[in-house]
Amino acid sequence: MSAKVLGFVHTSATLVPLFQQLSNEFLQGIETFNIVDDSLIKDVIKKGKLMPNTAARVVSHIQAAETAGADVILVTCSSIGVAIETAATLATVPVIRVDQAMADEAVQISSKIGVIATLPTTLEPTSDLVRRRAELAGKNATITSKLCEGAFEALMSGDSAKHDEMVAKALKELMKDVDVIVLAQASMARVVDGLSDEEKLVPILASPAIAVKKLAELYF
Repeated sequence: MSAKVLGFVHTSATLVPLFQQLSNEFLQGIETFNIVDDSLIKDVIKKGKLMPNTAARVVSHIQAAETAGADVILVTCSSIGVAIETAATLATVPVIRVDQAMADEAVQISSKIGVIATLPTTLEPTSDLVRRRAELAGKNATITSKLCEGAFEALMSGDSAKHDEMVAKALKELMKDVDVIVLAQASMARVVDGLSDEEKLVPILASPAIAVKKLAELYF
């Protein structure tokens, strides 16, 4: 029996090593491959939302991953969430949003959920997903969304220290109002690692590790 294959679809090349590391940790013996197209996220940011032609490209990348032999496909960007769900209905293999397992975990922890992002285009889809997963679980969730204005721009211009500082400050403010925080972007996870245990007043969930662990549990 040949090894099972996990196909990743990314909108940023920076996520490739992160998910490779997680695969090595939780999915030993599984083959992986990556499809990366950062024009997708650039287009979403430029237009301020996911446009139909961009969504169609997302779907075609996911179909390409299936054609390439993926047994399961994980899409690692929250901004294109709606297109991922459309693609899932057209695929014969499981197509998973990176943030779904995280949303489910948050809903189980508490009904007072904070969602934090550095991009408005990820804040809305992630908040929407958490809302829908709460409904599905029969829970009444109150979602507080917080945008770290300017942090993404700082990161893109190479000032990661400024990005981290802004995200850390926003996290500390949000912790006062909620019982659990969901990070809308994988790129924010390292900021959480930089906080001391005393500073982490509530659980802060990042999607990559939660998603890969869930895949290991369900499919591999």
